[in-house]
Amino acid sequence: MLVLGIESSCDETAAAVVSHDKKLLSSVVYSQAEHQVFGGVVPEIAARAHLQKVGSVVHSALDQARISFQDLDAVAASAGPGLIGGVIVGVMTAKAIAAVHHLPFIAINHLEAHALTPRLTQDVPFPYLLLLTSGGHCQILIAEGIGKFKKLGATVDDAAGEAFDKVAKMMELGYPGGPKVEQYALNGNADRFDFPRPMVGKPGCDLSFSGLKTAVRRAIEDFSEDGILEHAVLSEQDKADLCACFQRAVLESLCSRVKNAIKLFKTQYPEGTHLVVAGGVAANQALREALENLAKKYKLTFAAAPMNLCTDNGAMVAWAGMEHFLAGMSDPLDFSPRPRWPLDPTSKR
Repeated sequence: MLVLGIESSCDETAAAVVSHDKKLLSSVVYSQAEHQVFGGVVPEIAARAHLQKVGSVVHSALDQARISFQDLDAVAASAGPGLIGGVIVGVMTAKAIAAVHHLPFIAINHLEAHALTPRLTQDVPFPYLLLLTSGGHCQILIAEGIGKFKKLGATVDDAAGEAFDKVAKMMELGYPGGPKVEQYALNGNADRFDFPRPMVGKPGCDLSFSGLKTAVRRAIEDFSEDGILEHAVLSEQDKADLCACFQRAVLESLCSRVKNAIKLFKTQYPEGTHLVVAGGVAANQALREALENLAKKYKLTFAAAPMNLCTDNGAMVAWAGMEHFLAGMSDPLDFSPRPRWPLDPTSKR
C-alpha cells in the first residue's frame, strides 16, 4: 500500500510517498529561501510560495517513486497547526487529488507527524515518552497510540527552537538560527557566561525559555558602549562562547524537565520502553547525545528521527497518513484546516 503525504505548514513545501512496510519511496522538499532576508518566516510570502511550488513538488515525489496517482491508496496532508495560508494550500491540494482519483483523504496533525516519524525508521512501540521540540512548539507528552497523546508539560512562553532562532538573529548569524548556533557552539567556551537554567529543580514538566533569551540579549548588549543591541561589537570567539553557553543552558533545562517526565512515565506506564525526541530541534546533535545518556540512566531505549527527517518534510506526513490508514481512519473532504490543533485536547495549554 502507498500513501502520498503533503507538508506546507510553515516554509517547506514537501511531498513524499511511503509504503506500508516502511519504505520511503520518495521525499522532495522545497525550502523557501525567500525568508532569509527577513530573518524569519513571513506568512503571506510563505503561502504564495506554497501555491507556486506544491504542484511541481507533488509530481516530483511521484516521479521519484516511479508511480502515478492511480497507484496510491490514500493521500494525506498536514492540516494544522501552522501558518493557515500554507496549511490551506496543502490541504486543498490533497483534497483535489483525493476527489479526482477517488482516494481516502487523511488530515494529519503536523505535530503528530513529527511524533510518529521515529516509528517509520525504528521499532518504537506504544506507549513512549516524547519530547517534541521545534521552532513553534516545545512539549513533553506520552504517545499512547495513533491520535492519542497525554501532555505532561509544555513551554509557558517561547519554544526552544524559537529561542535558538532569536539568539542567532541577535548575533546576526543567519537564518535558520538553530544550526548556526549549534555550529558556533562547537568552538565555544560553555563556562564563560553564567546564563539561567529555566525551571531546573522545580517540580513538574513545564518549560520556559523567554528569560534565558533575555539574559543572552543583555550579555550581547554589554559588548556595546551604549547598551544598544545593534551597536554590540562581537568577535567570532565571543559569538562562539555565547552560543555554547546558551546551548548548554537549553540542554540542561530540557533534560531536567524530561527527567521529571521519565519518572511520571515509568510510574504510569511501566511497560513503556522508549524515550523519543522529535521536531526540528531534534536535529541538534548535543541534545540527542544528552537525551541518549539520560535514557540509558533510566533504562529506556532512545529513539530519534534521522537528521534529514527532523525538520518539516513530506515523509513524516505520509507515514502518519499510513498509520491512520492502516487503523481504518480517514477524514471527509469538508475537513477544515486548523491554525491550532493540540495533540492532547484535554490540556489547558
